Amino acid sequence: MTNWEELNQRGLIKDVAGEGIEELINKGGITFYWGTDPTADSLHLGHYSSLVTAKRLMLMGHNPILLCGGATGRIGDPRPTSEREIISIDVLNKNIEAIRVQIDKIFGGKAKLVNNYDWFKDYNYLDFLRDVGKYINVNYMLSKDIIDRRLETGITYAEFSYMLIQGFDFLHMYENMGCTMQVEGSDQWGNITTGIDLIRKIKGSEAYAFTMPLILDSTGKKFGKSEGNALWLDEEKTSSYELYQYLLNTDDSKVEEYLKVFTFISLEEIAEIMKKHNREPHLRLAQKELARCIITDLHGEESYNNAIKISENLFSGDIKSFTSRDIEVAFRGLTPFIINKDLDIVTLLVEAKICSSKREAREFLSNGSIILNGEKLTNLELIVTKDLCIDSKYLIVRRGKKKYHIGIYE
Repeated sequence: MTNWEELNQRGLIKDVAGEGIEELINKGGITFYWGTDPTADSLHLGHYSSLVTAKRLMLMGHNPILLCGGATGRIGDPRPTSEREIISIDVLNKNIEAIRVQIDKIFGGKAKLVNNYDWFKDYNYLDFLRDVGKYINVNYMLSKDIIDRRLETGITYAEFSYMLIQGFDFLHMYENMGCTMQVEGSDQWGNITTGIDLIRKIKGSEAYAFTMPLILDSTGKKFGKSEGNALWLDEEKTSSYELYQYLLNTDDSKVEEYLKVFTFISLEEIAEIMKKHNREPHLRLAQKELARCIITDLHGEESYNNAIKISENLFSGDIKSFTSRDIEVAFRGLTPFIINKDLDIVTLLVEAKICSSKREAREFLSNGSIILNGEKLTNLELIVTKDLCIDSKYLIVRRGKKKYHIGIYE
């Protein structure tokens, strides 16, 4: 199977520019770039789908340049509905450094990392208009889908100019780094073709590009979004456990697609995984393999194994071996109740709003429905002290089978 055939069979090619791109991809040795703006201090799973494709191209023998937009990030790529919020230069620079670390880790230090602010910071505005602006027709810019959709509600000149800046990025890297191809998500097609147009008009040369389809979940939302919040690649922002839970709950209708896009498992192996999965879908074998591949690539094998341990222990109710870190990871998002003095268990259950009354608390205790730090509790006279807490700090109370509450002894 050729490189191009593999990319196609994995569903990674949507739009294509440049005659003969298939032959070039198959041959190897192309210098290409993928870019992102530093709008946050971490990339998320939506970015990761493109990064995996870039890494796949690198393993096929091509040379990646990964651009973090210190210049374009000051303006903001036009969104379909509204203008992006401008972030401060200090925050922008911190975001760039954080993203650099993530990209370097994913590519094992083998990708060239660049910042387009380096070639824009001394570029005179009048020179830019003369060198770039005169080559791009306004009618051409208005015809781009993302611009057209914003005309009714309004678009600022800064956002409107964004495609000129990204187009110049491609031209600059073509001239100075031998970059002949751009690879992005399909929402960047208008910006990509602007760069190709500049290279053709100014250099008289052909450049190449292909876009990847945007990865969506089973409801049609962008992959990697959970209730409006991105699932970050930074383990401190989204833990391996949280990633594991998200991926484990991937809809059966999407898991084969995700295995093709997000993993380096061969297509033949994916077919075998799906055969086994379809025989016993309740075991979620495909989802588990997806989680293993993504988490080990991003966070390492130790973090992946710890995510499994936390998941299995929570499922079984066995949390006696949890460390403080495990608790912080597993119960992130739960609002803790505060304990600032020793209390009898009945009073604590009421004050923590785990039970509605002392009568209900006694009833649950008598029925063995209260689990304290992994141990069934029936002693109605128990006094909860700091010594009972995990690491003298955390108290994990489970009411019933799955309802967890976390207390912090201060």
